[in-house]
Amino acid sequence: MLFGAIIALGVLVTIHEFGHFWVARRCGVEVIRFSIGFGKPLVRWHDRLGTEYVIAMIPLGGYVKMLDERETDQQIPPEKLPYAFNRKSVGRRMAIVVAGPVANFILAILIFFVLALVGSKEPIPIIEKVSPESIASAAGLKPMTEILAVDDVSTQTWGDVSLQLFKRLGETGSITLRVKEDDQEKLYPLAINDWLRGVAQPDVFSGIGIKPYRPPIQILLSGVTAGGAAEKAGLKGGDVLNYFNDQPITGFQMLTDEIKKMPYQNVKIGYERNGQNYVANVRLMTMPDDSSLGYMGVELSGKMDWPETKLRHVNYSLSDSLLRSFEQTWAFSFVTLTSIKKMFTGQVSVKNLSGPISIVKVAGSSFSSGFLYFLKFLALFSISLGVLNLLPIPVLDGGHLLFYIIEWVRGHPLSDEIQGMALQLGIFLMIGVMLFAIMNDLNWL
Repeated sequence: MLFGAIIALGVLVTIHEFGHFWVARRCGVEVIRFSIGFGKPLVRWHDRLGTEYVIAMIPLGGYVKMLDERETDQQIPPEKLPYAFNRKSVGRRMAIVVAGPVANFILAILIFFVLALVGSKEPIPIIEKVSPESIASAAGLKPMTEILAVDDVSTQTWGDVSLQLFKRLGETGSITLRVKEDDQEKLYPLAINDWLRGVAQPDVFSGIGIKPYRPPIQILLSGVTAGGAAEKAGLKGGDVLNYFNDQPITGFQMLTDEIKKMPYQNVKIGYERNGQNYVANVRLMTMPDDSSLGYMGVELSGKMDWPETKLRHVNYSLSDSLLRSFEQTWAFSFVTLTSIKKMFTGQVSVKNLSGPISIVKVAGSSFSSGFLYFLKFLALFSISLGVLNLLPIPVLDGGHLLFYIIEWVRGHPLSDEIQGMALQLGIFLMIGVMLFAIMNDLNWL
């Protein structure tokens, strides 16, 4: 988990800082140091222009240090003053500042382009169940219908549906679903009123009252505890568990709940091995740390066999992949930005603000799920970094950009005193946001 997070952060920080570095070089600014990470250098080297490259111990960010008269630790000889950052035109300084976030957006575009070109098999967005007394039920939506579009935006996958629904969090009005029902297309307007306003970790599907189609999960024995109840009854790794006391096993939670309720009792487990069905009589034991809970001594895993009729191969031509990559980058950037705005207005709960713990968990999960999943996480995280860094908060790139825009409009910069006060306020604000995000992480553990 931690390894995946370090890889992700390392890639994204390198891309971001390389944006600043590359544009600074082309604007004639001397770059003193390009560092990935903070603290004690682990590796360092110099190029022919004298720039020092550093990989440091704490992988929580990075920086590009440029020649600048305002830096008190720099003694700049007169012949190098034309290469100082602060001596460049306001337009060039703006370009250097904005280059980091732009690099993050370019990375996302490239990743989405590759993913669209490679293609993938995705579940078709078919509604399995409509909850009674829900928004979808009130609109007359029926089970086993395919969602074709949300608010006139075509949806090929559940990811597309989810993205469009997230755009409407906290809003009042109507969400229009275009669906395929009995081989006919129909429109269903779903009436919403402060929809999921202020809800922490909102589930947009249950929020309108639909359950996506999923095939039944096969519960597999990935291993049995030596000397445990399952092993004594003859169960082995690789067995498929189908019944518990003649009841179909519908999922992990159902099975574990039933086992916990029956310590020291005899139960029947129906299972499949090598295509043959068997029944094992199992005498349950108890949890090692709680004798009131039943225990079977198994390691479980799940297997889901998707019917081909419920899957769609999603891929694009070269030109369509390029268009798709820009569309997705814009869509996710828009959702990120509007979500931040809605947090200020109360439409989206601030409890949804994630900190480093959540990022580590998601990065690790995507890394272990496969390379393509990890690439998509990198694209989404890169977009988040790009958007956040463009916010007009001092200490962020967007804050510096705001200073330069003001300088461009006024014809001269704000005083050092005002900029210093703004930077202190920005630092205080960012520390507060980070602490709040970490508290959210801890509450969701």
